[in-house]
Amino acid sequence: MNENNSFSEENMDRKICLITGANSGIGKAAAIQIAQKGHRTIMACRNREKGEIALREVREISNSDMVELMIVDLALQSSIRDLSDVVLSKYDRLDVLILNAAIFDITQKMGIDTSEGIESIWATNHIGAVLLTELLWSVLKNSRQGRVITIASKGLLAKPFLKVDLVDPEYKSRAFSVENAYYQSKLAQIIFTLWLAEKGREEHITANCIRVPAVRVDVENKYPGLPTIMKKLYALKSKSALSPEKMAETYTYLAIADELDNVTGTYFNEKVQPVKLPRFAQNAKNIEAVMNLTMEYLK
Repeated sequence: MNENNSFSEENMDRKICLITGANSGIGKAAAIQIAQKGHRTIMACRNREKGEIALREVREISNSDMVELMIVDLALQSSIRDLSDVVLSKYDRLDVLILNAAIFDITQKMGIDTSEGIESIWATNHIGAVLLTELLWSVLKNSRQGRVITIASKGLLAKPFLKVDLVDPEYKSRAFSVENAYYQSKLAQIIFTLWLAEKGREEHITANCIRVPAVRVDVENKYPGLPTIMKKLYALKSKSALSPEKMAETYTYLAIADELDNVTGTYFNEKVQPVKLPRFAQNAKNIEAVMNLTMEYLK
């Protein structure tokens, strides 16, 4: 019997939630909110030092000791496998997996490969999220009603003809654009959600995606090298953007609301309203093709 087996069996009304990218922004705010509601919260973060600082803050603000830190770099499959080993050794079930971690450095001019040879945006935002879900599937199945929540972007509305490039998703032989690489990865996550919803129907696991609009960020800390004019533009944009705390309310609702027990394969906006899928994701052949491509990376 593992050390947390008693928790798994005796507190079924309390969910066990894992959030990637939980040391800042929306992920951290969601960790606070979920912990405040009495659920066990696993903060999966890339940087241990930043993660430990965030862990202390989340525990203090939520007034909960049921929050823990685990380390993972979603860009590296070896790190994801290490994380899954830790989770599987400690927990018999996982109720909620929020795939929040993503990279989008607007100052990036060239594609950057990971040490495993995969373009970092594609590796982190899509491939890593899929691999982690696959590795944790056995404990998600042990939940009364497992949930996987993926994250996309409202910015996709500005790219209605965007497709996942099935030949060169990593921009190895075409001009790199950090914006296009990011939105392609988010489109792929929507497709993954739809595919996963079908996979989970017989196993009481739901998969839904959140379309996140503009959310306030600390531009000075996140993009210190950004030109002054761009910083001013982002500051102006932030005036109408949601706070991370407000956006996190949607994450939290999708994670724990009982009325969503049987809701799956839905693309929600920040107000938890179903919204239209991007054109490319509406085609079943595209879903199959993208997921076939994705699985090639996991072999």
